[in-house]
Amino acid sequence: MLAALLGASTLTLLLHAGAPSAMSPRARVKMSLAVFGATGGVGSEVAFQALGKGEVVRALVRDKSRLTVPPGSGGAAAGTPLVNEALTVFEGTVTSAADVAKVFESGDVTGVVVALGGKSSDVGETMLTDGTTNIINECIKNGVKRISVVTSIGAGDSENQAPFFFKVLMWTVMKKIFADKNNQEELFFSGPGKDLEFTIVRPGGLSNNPPNGIINVIKGEAGSISRADVAAFCLDAVQKPDFAYLRSAPCISSDKGTSWVKEKGMTIGGKEVVQ
Repeated sequence: MLAALLGASTLTLLLHAGAPSAMSPRARVKMSLAVFGATGGVGSEVAFQALGKGEVVRALVRDKSRLTVPPGSGGAAAGTPLVNEALTVFEGTVTSAADVAKVFESGDVTGVVVALGGKSSDVGETMLTDGTTNIINECIKNGVKRISVVTSIGAGDSENQAPFFFKVLMWTVMKKIFADKNNQEELFFSGPGKDLEFTIVRPGGLSNNPPNGIINVIKGEAGSISRADVAAFCLDAVQKPDFAYLRSAPCISSDKGTSWVKEKGMTIGGKEVVQ
């Protein structure tokens, strides 16, 4: 967990109250969401929360048996297989253009969340860049504009927002993965994804705690945030027409910074924003 700054002003927002139920999607489908990295901590939260809101989810995973209800939002069901009539799971890899294309074959995908991860020794040193390139190509081919991509605090121009001990890891044992993350982000800022309505999401220290609904945009050194709250932010990035951080790379945590909703004078789910 990343260290939190003391004394910085914080505006809080309350959203997505309560844990969604993945077993009883609403009858009215709001959108069809493609999720890449759905067996990971953030990706499983994205899929679970989207299903709980009545959305159709299409997920590409390497191993279907690892797709389970997440610990943060899942409550007593955490760790059980994630099964839902609105969920379609494809087994494959993002580095295969053909596997990625399968997710878009229905022609009704309206938003994409990319939450890829893994050790470079397991997934390859360029998996993030290569896989995200394939995803971007399919978005363009299928006319999908909205996409949110989870990277990390310290990626791109946020290096100075990472605590010193984390910078040391970035410069040493995590050097290869951060090179891949930086190249992944550049696909949107100066590459083929520049015309998409993208949001690069750079979370602080991640936890498996239940969502608390407090999501702050960080200007200085980042604190911590639950994977469940990161997932909620990613979903808002692809769902909300007036999302405040399109075509940018906000760093987020739960304990420092400025509430992105407060800045725009908005509310989420009828919940009042408080300072």
